[in-house]
Amino acid sequence: MADSEYAPKFAPFFSFAGIAAAMVFGSAGAAYGTAKSGIGISGVGTFRSDLIMKASIFIELIRSLIPVVMSGIIAVYGLVVAVLISQALSPSSNLSLYTSFMHLAAGLSVGLTGIAAGYTIGIVGDAGVRAYMQQSRVYVGMILILIFGEVLGLYGLIVGLILNSKS
Repeated sequence: MADSEYAPKFAPFFSFAGIAAAMVFGSAGAAYGTAKSGIGISGVGTFRSDLIMKASIFIELIRSLIPVVMSGIIAVYGLVVAVLISQALSPSSNLSLYTSFMHLAAGLSVGLTGIAAGYTIGIVGDAGVRAYMQQSRVYVGMILILIFGEVLGLYGLIVGLILNSKS
């Protein structure tokens, strides 16, 4: 009996679980990264209260928003994989267990690496923004470490796309 001939009724559950894992875990990582980095940005006022009403503080705030933007991209990675998985689903299709488990693996890979990347970006963003307010030479190092944290999520996206293409 070929794999496509036997398609259990519960097989789509695992594909939907992959969609949920990609969105929930990816968004949780992005939310943590945004919240933790936002705490650092909020602390800018305590470090440089003399610059709050000056134009130069806006430049520092824009530079400080880099970790928030980078953590938001993590949620986009989960969204991309969730949409790609959902394209393979329809009520009339007979979905094999192999395909369903590949969808689950794709969702978990992008979702769990999204949590790791969001955690990394949040910690580095918080500490980096606070350090940048005290010493501007830290900025390049902070950006490099943030990029390395973002790459964790990108690796999960690549693996998720490869797994989705094999299903």
